[in-house]
Amino acid sequence: MDNSTKSTGKIVGSLVLGALAGATLGVLFAPRKGTKTRNKIAGGAEKMAKDLKKKMSKEAKDFRKSVNKEAKLLKNKAAELEGLVEGKMESVTATLKEKANALLHMNVDHEIKQK
Repeated sequence: MDNSTKSTGKIVGSLVLGALAGATLGVLFAPRKGTKTRNKIAGGAEKMAKDLKKKMSKEAKDFRKSVNKEAKLLKNKAAELEGLVEGKMESVTATLKEKANALLHMNVDHEIKQK
């Protein structure tokens, strides 16, 4: 990072910090009673907390739906693959039985011819 970027960052940071300090002091020294100001600040904080809780709850619900959907897809894919493997195993088993029977018959024929 060069010096001009650092300077710009410091200036922006200072302006933001100054604005926050000014807003805070403005609220605290407003012509209302301190209790009303504190209640207003507390009410705003409670509203923000409720909104955040609601958003987080929605995000968690959406995440659970997404995970459940992915789990169903994986389960279906696993079942599909299981069917394919079973089919291949049956095919291989049948082929091996045929080849074994063919070998047995060749051996029997060979023994008969030798006698």
